[in-house]
Amino acid sequence: MNLVIGVADCQVTSDPADVLVTYALGSCIGVSIFDPVARVGGLLHFMLPKAPADLAQSGKSPYMYADSGIPMMFRKAYEKGAQKRRLQVRVAGGAQILDDNGVFNIGQRNCEAMKKIFWRAGVQIQAGDTGGRSARTMRFDLASGRIFLRSPDQPAEREL
Repeated sequence: MNLVIGVADCQVTSDPADVLVTYALGSCIGVSIFDPVARVGGLLHFMLPKAPADLAQSGKSPYMYADSGIPMMFRKAYEKGAQKRRLQVRVAGGAQILDDNGVFNIGQRNCEAMKKIFWRAGVQIQAGDTGGRSARTMRFDLASGRIFLRSPDQPAEREL
């Protein structure tokens, strides 16, 4: 079943029939994790690098932020039997969209925050397609563990 992951959303599943998909990864980043032994996978679509200090605000949408969304997705995967040492991580997005002069650099800041979180946790990224100026669609086929990307400048789907 196709499960659409919206902006500031996440899904973790162990159902091999599930296909997780997220659209419009501009400056946002899609993070997929997959444990090939436990057959558990997840997809996160986060918008911003760091949650605000105001817990009331950040608690409403924890998946909106890299620093709260990524650990939360990993915890959900562990609850379903995934193990950190087996997780395959793939990422896409972090483009510079609607910011031609690089004033805000949201995509770049998202990439840096994500990499720092993984580095601190001792987690390696197996594959990534980040940066640039194009939005991406990310599709995760849980049955095969394969990730596919599509973007306006490369409309044919390609494997990540």
